[in-house]
Amino acid sequence: MAIVLTEAAAERVRAHLHKRGSGLGLRLGIKKTGCSGFAYVVNYADEIGADDAVFDARGVKVIVDRVSLPLVDGTTIDFVKQGLNEAFKFQNPKAKGECGCGESFNV
Repeated sequence: MAIVLTEAAAERVRAHLHKRGSGLGLRLGIKKTGCSGFAYVVNYADEIGADDAVFDARGVKVIVDRVSLPLVDGTTIDFVKQGLNEAFKFQNPKAKGECGCGESFNV
């Protein structure tokens, strides 16, 4: 099991953790919503729970709760800038389809 960050994503997380002045890493989860069934939830992690899985990706901790892990295992997270827009992008091998905006997926 693994979650991978591209160098751009890892740098973005490191920069924001530094700017925040605190945090352990990036928390990745999912919630049931969106036009395709599930949506990614990305936050900065301030603690690691007993039921969390922790991955080291390019020197950045990625924390995933055990409920979300089966749906995001193997995901590569990138950080993309396009003009004034910037966002994390997900390449999830478990996703069978995505909505047009890329905010939600189904398995």
